[in-house]
Amino acid sequence: MKKFLVVYVSRTGKTKKMAEWIAEGLRFAGQEAVLKTLPQVREVADIQGYDGYVLGSPTYHKAMIEGFNSWLFKAQRAGVEGKVGGAFGSHTHSGEAPGILHDTMRHVFKMNMVDLGALTMEERVVDSPEGMPACQQFGRALGERAG
Repeated sequence: MKKFLVVYVSRTGKTKKMAEWIAEGLRFAGQEAVLKTLPQVREVADIQGYDGYVLGSPTYHKAMIEGFNSWLFKAQRAGVEGKVGGAFGSHTHSGEAPGILHDTMRHVFKMNMVDLGALTMEERVVDSPEGMPACQQFGRALGERAG
């Protein structure tokens, strides 16, 4: 069993729901998922020791939530190169944040990113019948990639 850290920030609760469902998908794939909000992961040591990382931020003013950008510097120092990774987030109209996270994890951190790309979901879809299974499927794909 591999251990994943799912770190997210949520303003309206939609990205939180996505994080919970992605964690379920990881568990469906036989992996362990530890869910934490961004403020709960303060030190580099809090990030180390996992086999995979899933990061989530909603899009706010065409960017990640304030604080996530600087937090990424901590993650980079945590030795995540080559680890399985995924990015996700909700949005109301534009949805750039998950792509920014995905690209940073792939190109800067040199992580093993799932071929699905970032999971970006409009807030209205999160609570629809398609929301939960899409997030669970994303989590399962991450878990299966980890082996």
